[in-house]
Amino acid sequence: MTSSHKDNSRRNFIRIAAAGSIALGAAPITNVFGSGNFTDADLLASEKKIPAGKGKSVMGLRCEPLKIVRIGLVGLGMRGSEAVRRLIQVEGTELIAIADVVPKAVKDANKQITDLGLKPAIEYTGEEDWKKICERDDIDLVYQCTPWLLHTPIAVYAMKHGKHAACEVPSAVTLDQCWDLVNTAEETQRHFMMLENCCYDFFELNTLNMARNGVFGEILHAEGAYIHDLRWLKFMKEGGYHDMWRLEYSKIHTGNPYPTHGLGPVAQLMGINRGDRFDYLTSVSTNQVGMSLYAQDKFGANSPEAVQSYKLGDMNTTVVRTIQGKTIMIQHDTTSPRPYNRIHRISGTKGMAVKYPEEQIALEPNAHEFLKKEDFDALMKKYEHPLAVQMGEKAKKVGGHGGMDFIMDYRLIYCLRNGLPLDQDVYDAATWCSIVPLSEKSVLNRGNSIDVPDFTRGAWETAKPWPIVSIE
Repeated sequence: MTSSHKDNSRRNFIRIAAAGSIALGAAPITNVFGSGNFTDADLLASEKKIPAGKGKSVMGLRCEPLKIVRIGLVGLGMRGSEAVRRLIQVEGTELIAIADVVPKAVKDANKQITDLGLKPAIEYTGEEDWKKICERDDIDLVYQCTPWLLHTPIAVYAMKHGKHAACEVPSAVTLDQCWDLVNTAEETQRHFMMLENCCYDFFELNTLNMARNGVFGEILHAEGAYIHDLRWLKFMKEGGYHDMWRLEYSKIHTGNPYPTHGLGPVAQLMGINRGDRFDYLTSVSTNQVGMSLYAQDKFGANSPEAVQSYKLGDMNTTVVRTIQGKTIMIQHDTTSPRPYNRIHRISGTKGMAVKYPEEQIALEPNAHEFLKKEDFDALMKKYEHPLAVQMGEKAKKVGGHGGMDFIMDYRLIYCLRNGLPLDQDVYDAATWCSIVPLSEKSVLNRGNSIDVPDFTRGAWETAKPWPIVSIE
């Protein structure tokens, strides 16, 4: 990549992200994109101040049931094209409109739709055509799989135009964006869901069911992670992240930019925002080494990729303490040569469970060793989650990370069609995503503790932990 090409790519990336901010009359693009630089005042500022809300709480929000959920899908890259394939197999959906700035991606997505004998979706390819989809009167849900920096602007615009909104992770990368999502959902009384698929993986569903039934006792500590070697994909110039947006983010930010895959399942399991909430966190990162070494090996020691500065540390470790005295450790590493790992470790007064590198459980009175296979299998069968029982086989056939993506989509549509609260609400999205800016702030402040805002504005105190749900 030439220097001019690289500069043009970055300018285009920023310009696309800016479109959402400008359309909303929101903060300047420097606040949306972020410089990665905090002033002394920023580092010392308290995060506990809660802005005044303009609407009422959406904790447990129920909206009018929808016989058919009419969907506008924005973003048809790696995740979006898979979402099309799944959504057209979910009962009670109709894909009305699809959008992407790459025309071929739109055509390919429509072929998936018509190959099933369904009516083709209306196609949009302009950089700001997502606004046209949000403004349509025949759309109920705006479902987006765009680059991170567009998630909040599009979701907010959709809700302000009367639509429910769902987006890929993370749904926000700044505290302002977290509050924008919360405030807009409360003002419009529309659903917002961050599409955290890992909450619907089979072992995570089982351990949630076990936790609700007291198998682990009082859960005092949990761990989650996103450890996934993405160096090859970040540097892929064609067929990877559009305009290499993830690489651009790594040049500017540190901390944990992608916390929710490991955090979401354990936060639900521990009743975060429902009987407990995050109090404060501390975060540290290693030096950045892996990206530079990879670039040297692939492109040469004097290549623009190798001499480029990258701020994202190889390994970030963030520890959150809750109001009720529980702790959660979250790690992020996408640049080290390691096997994939989300950890998913739960530690309670009666035992523990861990998912990686092997699913294992240890329980009192013999918690010094893991259960034997036959005992483990019997326990898993006893506490198999209803969603896995009811739709596990179909989910595995449809696919999407082993089936969890399809369970997520199906459950989202099921809730909208039946007027039910969503499994993950806007408060979950804001709380889990607040780790992105707050971890960076802590890293840049020598790992000092940073307060986590109460995005529920006190509703967590009386909210009940999320139940074991089904589709019956």
